[in-house]
Amino acid sequence: MAEIIARNGNELTIQVTVRLNGSLLDMENTILDSCNEVGCLATTEALQKFDTDGSPMKLGDIKMTSRNKDNKTYQTPYGSVQLERYVYQTSKGGKIYCPLEQHARIIQGATPKFAQQLSHKYANMNAPAVCRDLEENHHRKVAHSYLQDVSDWVGSIAQAKEEVWEYDIPPLNEAITTAVISLDGAYVLMRDDGYREAMVGNISLYDVTGERLHTLYIGEAPEYGKGRFFQRLEQEIATVKKHYPDALYLGIADGAKNNWAFLEQHTDRQCLDFFHVTEYLAKVSYAAYPGKTDKPQRALWLDKRCKQLKREPGAVEALISEMEKLGQKNSLTKTVKEDLLAALTYFKNHRQMMGYAEHVEKNLPIGSGVTEAACKTLVKQRLCGSGMRWKDKGAKVILSLRALVQSKGRWQQFWGKIDQYGSHAYV
Repeated sequence: MAEIIARNGNELTIQVTVRLNGSLLDMENTILDSCNEVGCLATTEALQKFDTDGSPMKLGDIKMTSRNKDNKTYQTPYGSVQLERYVYQTSKGGKIYCPLEQHARIIQGATPKFAQQLSHKYANMNAPAVCRDLEENHHRKVAHSYLQDVSDWVGSIAQAKEEVWEYDIPPLNEAITTAVISLDGAYVLMRDDGYREAMVGNISLYDVTGERLHTLYIGEAPEYGKGRFFQRLEQEIATVKKHYPDALYLGIADGAKNNWAFLEQHTDRQCLDFFHVTEYLAKVSYAAYPGKTDKPQRALWLDKRCKQLKREPGAVEALISEMEKLGQKNSLTKTVKEDLLAALTYFKNHRQMMGYAEHVEKNLPIGSGVTEAACKTLVKQRLCGSGMRWKDKGAKVILSLRALVQSKGRWQQFWGKIDQYGSHAYV
């Protein structure tokens, strides 16, 4: 049992009695419940500090008067708490205004810390998993619908402020010489449209040795034309260029035309993702060694050509010539010929973006592995679980939250801005 035994200005003294019986696990559960009691008592006192004394007030140019105190339940990390607080209206009625909720940054009845916890967990786990985690590990029982309401509200704040709130890049120990801009897509099952492509973009910062020091991510739910995604990525690029105007801006992506149309506008140099190139070469190896028992030779051929691309400046033209000669074979199957022709066309169309040997020599990246990984961690792991189908709003919320969580330092900055500016003034 916990009780307040003294109040002294901003100091609160709480006494708690903990009964230690049973196994250590039993005792730890009892201790957790006692800590939650303390948290509820302290949070109730803390909330009251954000209330008014009931005097008339102005909201902008609008005069408002108190309707006396009204009882309300708030959700905290430690449990639900009840208190009476003043609510206001104009003389003409209308919306009810609660100063406490604005000043304390209440979100859908949740304290900011609890809203932060709920939305962070929901960004990483589905609703049933979050509710189980809260109940089993924190002794907090929360309804699925409430979890989603709070998380949706937080995600809506993130989306609404994307063009307004600018986030600082964490302090880095080394000078940034290269900024890699990359983008890719991952397919998500939407409730009304079937599988659609969600977009992922990232900007990675590298030092002179080629070590990646920081990466920021954005994710955008499926949209026709991808206009919103490109707009958001442009904003992030502009912010990074303010910090690092002298860095080399390098675009890396696969061969999709719309990717390059965007990257060519914002980067000094473009590089075709090396992994995609190796996929084409793997198919070409069947033209070099088409026999059923030639698997070892195909592996050796592929390994040698990949090393040549990384080490020899003229390797791309040499490979184009080799593929042209391989295409003259009469013994190739139709499928092998088609794959060979596709690879030859791919190399010819993108030869100017295949300066891998120069990149390796200068410690520049040659692959979009960071973006490939982001497609999995940002999109696939959360949005592509068994049986999942998404509405546009739900997918947008999750991707906004996950991008904030996965970009180092942004989640804390985001909540710092909510703490500073608030979220909503009316209840």
